[in-house]
Amino acid sequence: MLCLDQHAERDSEIAAPRASSLLEGGLGGGEADRVYADIFDAVMDRRLLPGAKLTEATLCEVFACSRATVRAALAQLAHDKIVVLRPNRGAFVWRPSQAEMRDVFELRRDMECLLIDKLVTLTDLARRLQPLRDMVRQEHQAFECGDRISWLRLSNAFHVKLAQLAGNEVLTELMHSLCSRTTLIIAYRDTPAASTCSYIEHERILDLLAVADREGAREAMSHHLSDCEQRMLQVSSGRTDPWAAFSVKPEEQP
Repeated sequence: MLCLDQHAERDSEIAAPRASSLLEGGLGGGEADRVYADIFDAVMDRRLLPGAKLTEATLCEVFACSRATVRAALAQLAHDKIVVLRPNRGAFVWRPSQAEMRDVFELRRDMECLLIDKLVTLTDLARRLQPLRDMVRQEHQAFECGDRISWLRLSNAFHVKLAQLAGNEVLTELMHSLCSRTTLIIAYRDTPAASTCSYIEHERILDLLAVADREGAREAMSHHLSDCEQRMLQVSSGRTDPWAAFSVKPEEQP
């Protein structure tokens, strides 16, 4: 697939939703919600990596807000398992242990298979899946164009949007949370050279769902997630710069 101008393609054709926009019910319009969304999206886009420390003073400067606003945002991020608050040490982007990684992927497989069971009972499912086919085409385009952020966003959104088709808000909320934690796991475990053509597996899942092949779709989904889990490689020892996610130059750091 030819992509002569990556930025033009992104602006004109690739509509990759921010991860925070997929939250069921959406966020409020307050300052804490704004800070929450920006940090959440930086983490999901892998601009802000697991283990990065987030200091209140710098966040206040970055977002031009009060400490109370920053603390409220960090508290909600901690509640959603995106950030860990450590007494007398501060806030850090969640860094998964081996046990947590296994638990998240195990639950992902269980919940995604439950979702498939629900979806195959829907009438006119092939038509309902069409927006997801469009999304997978954009995912393919972003991958081929080297638009890493759009590709990451679309790959994650595919699973959340699939959950929304079932019409169960609690299930969608749970899937959003699990997808977010999976993104953090991959950010922590994958090497920069690792890659996967997730859109191929997504296309396969949609094809099987469209013909109500329950067992085939379950097997394809389980393989998709198991393959992702197996790709988790040795942890990088490099340090992360949390403020690069918000375009803060080194000289601006306190």
